[in-house]
Amino acid sequence: MTKRTIAEPYKIKAVEPIKVTTPEYRAKCMAEAGYNTFLLRSEDVTIDLLTDSGTTAMSDRQWAGMMLGDEAYAGSRNFYHLEQAINEIYGFKYVVPTHQGRAAEHITSQLRIQPGQYVPMNMYFTTTREHVERAGGIFFDCIIDEAHDTSSKHPFKGNVDIAKLDRLVAEKGAEAIAYLSIAPCVNMAGGQPFSMANLREVSAWGERYGIPIIFDATRALENCYFIQQREEGYADRSIREIFKELMSYGEGCTMSSKKDNLVNIGGFLATNNDEFFLRAKEMVVVFEGLHTYGGMSGRDMEALARGIEEMVEDAHIASRVRQVEYLGQRLIDAGVPIVEPVGGHAVFIDARGFLPDMPQDHFPAQTLAAALYVDSGVRSMERGIVSAGRDPETGEHRHPKLELVRLTIPRRVYTNLHMDVVAESCEALLQQRDSIAGLKMVYEPEKLRFFQARFEPLA
Repeated sequence: MTKRTIAEPYKIKAVEPIKVTTPEYRAKCMAEAGYNTFLLRSEDVTIDLLTDSGTTAMSDRQWAGMMLGDEAYAGSRNFYHLEQAINEIYGFKYVVPTHQGRAAEHITSQLRIQPGQYVPMNMYFTTTREHVERAGGIFFDCIIDEAHDTSSKHPFKGNVDIAKLDRLVAEKGAEAIAYLSIAPCVNMAGGQPFSMANLREVSAWGERYGIPIIFDATRALENCYFIQQREEGYADRSIREIFKELMSYGEGCTMSSKKDNLVNIGGFLATNNDEFFLRAKEMVVVFEGLHTYGGMSGRDMEALARGIEEMVEDAHIASRVRQVEYLGQRLIDAGVPIVEPVGGHAVFIDARGFLPDMPQDHFPAQTLAAALYVDSGVRSMERGIVSAGRDPETGEHRHPKLELVRLTIPRRVYTNLHMDVVAESCEALLQQRDSIAGLKMVYEPEKLRFFQARFEPLA
């Protein structure tokens, strides 16, 4: 049965004007930014699909809540509202607020990893792996092989391969594993979900060896939507119920609240582990702030608490994912190669399929992202060799199997007419792809280079 059109479950109450620019102006801006979309000025961007992190449009209820901010240094009432929301919806007993997700990653990595220990992940994420390695840990990829195949239609490409975990234990021993870092809707795989059945298997495996699951819960709501739509036994379950079950398999989570939680800043770590909570509560005071605000203002905690309550509404998450699917289908119909099935937060263009003759060392995804901006003012993000960085032992580029351009849809911000503009620009570039040359890197930070690296066009 064909899916019927659903309208956005909200009305537009305020608008932000968008600056209209010319291709000539955008070419100048792109050159000044070193062909890195992160270095563009926001005011020069027409449709900003760089990230869904902190770019959400908050609701009137959230804005109203910000007027109730209790900015007391200790014991803010907004913290207790936040704690209550996380207790009820996530199901974790303890909460440590942080200014954003990577602070929660830092605290977790420093407290839970001994140098030389492995941290299996269902594919790496940039900041997560960086914090693991800074703590002396070793990233281990345990995602199923289908995740590295852009054409695979596997419905749950974010699944963990238990056989890979078994091999790691056989070779290194269970004591060599700090914890399992499991991400719902795996970002670097194209926003691909895992199934609840697979998660139950992973949980049972972890219990057998005494290895806990710590979720990178950034986009867990989208994962729950795919479980509801694709997995047997969940069609009649609410997103809130599915989410609570999913979280129940973890000992805790780190959270960048700038995604699912529908706010512009904030994060937290949550756990059921008494000892870890006490140590994290001590550490947050050193790096962030007192444990009842942790780098956030009272008004931001109130907006976050209300965002958590709003995020589990079925109509909201259905509308959010369906818009991503709309753009994905437009690109498929136009012949643009993308990661399939379409993910929950973004459409990922397969830059290798788009520019098949371009060597990976010429940065095809970075090149395509720059060309897209010049053509239409659409800002996207590279997720390929630049994001993968260099091997710390050899100093050589890591060469990931996936070379992607991420078109990330902010929540409650754009209409489908904006998505049409994006799709038409991608189609136009596909028709002239033979004229797109590669890039060379002329400046490279030592860490997380995709944020600040600069490039120049090859002749």
